[in-house]
Amino acid sequence: MKKITIKNLIEFRRKSDRSKLTFLNNLRKEKAKKGDDSGGDYWVSCNSAVLNSFKTGRKELLQVKIEELKEMILSTSYDNTKKRFQRNIDVLVGFQDFDLDAIKPKGPLEFLHQKKVNSILTIGGLPIEAKPNHVFSFTDGISEEIGAVWFVTKLNGYDRNELGMFAETIFRYLKQHYSQDFFINKDYCVVVDVITGRVVKYSEMESGIVSALLDDTIAQLGKL
Repeated sequence: MKKITIKNLIEFRRKSDRSKLTFLNNLRKEKAKKGDDSGGDYWVSCNSAVLNSFKTGRKELLQVKIEELKEMILSTSYDNTKKRFQRNIDVLVGFQDFDLDAIKPKGPLEFLHQKKVNSILTIGGLPIEAKPNHVFSFTDGISEEIGAVWFVTKLNGYDRNELGMFAETIFRYLKQHYSQDFFINKDYCVVVDVITGRVVKYSEMESGIVSALLDDTIAQLGKL
């Protein structure tokens, strides 16, 4: 198996004990069949708008994408495509009230390039994919700090403890690749559920507000 995503881990964790092995076997077959990143992303339209809005600070980009998707609905005759575009619109409409500035540090941010080769972390002997959307550095006037944000989109969303698995992966990713040059600010290791608007920070895991499930889930998977 080339890589295991956090989404895979969450789906595995949700399974009953009897169905976990079946899920893992199906996952292995799926990975072998798919190869690399094929298949596309159902939520790519709304996700791209959210990412651009966060990076540029221009919230109006959400409405721009909504209007583009409305035009795309009119230009296609495929019902499934219309449904996908409409669902992306619905997500963007619901996300327009989200305060993106609330999950950013004050002051200017420098968005850092992420190398694809760095996207796999070895945890518990397994290849875990870590792909936060934006990694950014900033200063508090004393030290150079770093943070990252990961926007995740899934129908019906994730609960807070599940989101914590993404937040913990962000922290480990930053620790492995950036900690020699920057202080990792745990308040800005942030995961956002685009569907529900839920936000989890790694600092909430350290304080015990959100449960740490990553190592336990990987250990369960590794035993099968």
